[in-house]
Amino acid sequence: MTQFRYLLLTILFISLSLTSPAQELSPKREFRGVWVATVVNIDWPSKAGLTTQQQKDELIKLLDKHQEEGINAIMFQIRPATDAFYAKGDEPWSQYLTGKQGQAPNPFYDPLQFAIEECHKRGMELHAWFNPYRATFDGKEENITADHITKVKPSWFFKYDGKKLFNPGLPEVREYINKVILNVVDNYDIDGVHFDDYFYPYAIKGQFIDDESTFWLQNRGIKDIKDWRRDNVNLLIKAVNDSVHAHKSYVKFGVSPFGIWKNKSQDPDGSLSYGGDSFYGIYADARKWVQEGWVDYINPQIYWAFETRAAPYGNLVDWWSNHTYGRHLYIGHGAYKVNATKELAWKNAGQIGRQITYNRANPRVQGSVFFSSKSLTRNPLGVSDTLRQNYYKYPALPPLMLWLDSVAPNKPQNLLGIEGDSGVLLSWKLPLPDHKNEKAYGFVVYRFDDKMPIDVTDVSAIKNIYYGDITSWEDTTVKKGETYTYIVTALDRVKNESEPSVAFKIKLKR
Repeated sequence: MTQFRYLLLTILFISLSLTSPAQELSPKREFRGVWVATVVNIDWPSKAGLTTQQQKDELIKLLDKHQEEGINAIMFQIRPATDAFYAKGDEPWSQYLTGKQGQAPNPFYDPLQFAIEECHKRGMELHAWFNPYRATFDGKEENITADHITKVKPSWFFKYDGKKLFNPGLPEVREYINKVILNVVDNYDIDGVHFDDYFYPYAIKGQFIDDESTFWLQNRGIKDIKDWRRDNVNLLIKAVNDSVHAHKSYVKFGVSPFGIWKNKSQDPDGSLSYGGDSFYGIYADARKWVQEGWVDYINPQIYWAFETRAAPYGNLVDWWSNHTYGRHLYIGHGAYKVNATKELAWKNAGQIGRQITYNRANPRVQGSVFFSSKSLTRNPLGVSDTLRQNYYKYPALPPLMLWLDSVAPNKPQNLLGIEGDSGVLLSWKLPLPDHKNEKAYGFVVYRFDDKMPIDVTDVSAIKNIYYGDITSWEDTTVKKGETYTYIVTALDRVKNESEPSVAFKIKLKR
């Protein structure tokens, strides 16, 4: 059945790519994310110790490029190794920012605050990406500040592969990590909290996890240390979910686990795959997190091709889509492999496009996230061009999370416009506060040519999406002598969209 479905999707992909306009390929709501990794300067900044202006310029260039590609969400790594890419916290500044752990940017600025503002003006969500358990990355003790938590609370950590990791079995560790995350939730206008796949460490031959003494003291009646480790992770996931939503009900919480939960050979409920797994390998029971509603979205890292025998892309997408339990599923794509591995499937320019097409044919898949930023911006085999010109040609709103909020905001008032030297300048008034007495969080501007019907489902009519309370926008893409009709809608925190404003029609001078 899976092979037959794959054949049909391949035919569909070829047909659509040859004959259909991009609009037919482009849903109005779709999560289109990219990971911006800061650890060892993978994506940003390009190297540690750049000036403040150089860092800002690089980030603006990066975000501009992703906006052109149609990306609408940035997974921004702000805590790569129990350090910080933000000012309002207790952990030291990251060495990957300034070149020395604990050293603030000079001239001072707050990278997270800057990134949030720049993302929101481009209609992008910012999901603050935390590595919950990794405390050190390179094992160089001389680079660790005296006030780093590994030195303040050395009993909270064990070493594995030369790195220090939090011991998840300690209640005080889980409380500390939760507190760090809530500090960001409370102090920054982030759209989401995001974890990647690093929980307990991936196994390395000859290494062992030094937590048996903690198990005997803190086992909570669990007899098997492996079950206890999984439960430790579960406790953190549930606590973070509960506390994030208690502090700000609209902030999304999601996790990006390893792409295989269990193989069918390990469990009849597992996927038809033959690779490593997260359940036994790193004690991460990601299916349970979705079943219990402890995450708003799950974002499995399916970094394989359709043709990868041990872990076929289609098999794994199908498995995860059958285990969403009403939560969102965004697929993690291995864009870093495009034209960069010996596997022939990744030397094919169509691999990523086929994967997106496969996702879109499944109603339980709401989007994609690409690893990582530079893998797109470098445009291997034209993958960035393909997104910009085809799959993501038109903007998209994030998919709705009705369990967080299902009531749309009120519509904007008094839409007006005037013709200026460079285009049409629109202005409107903020809508009345919504049912929670909250102001509008963003706006969508639509433009319809004279012959076009007014239809907010027509993605080609979307000319701008942005988050904020600015109630004006200039359309500089108009043509002299043409007649246009504009409408504006309001967005709330979870991107519910209002009814459209009263339309404004204008005929431009020749």
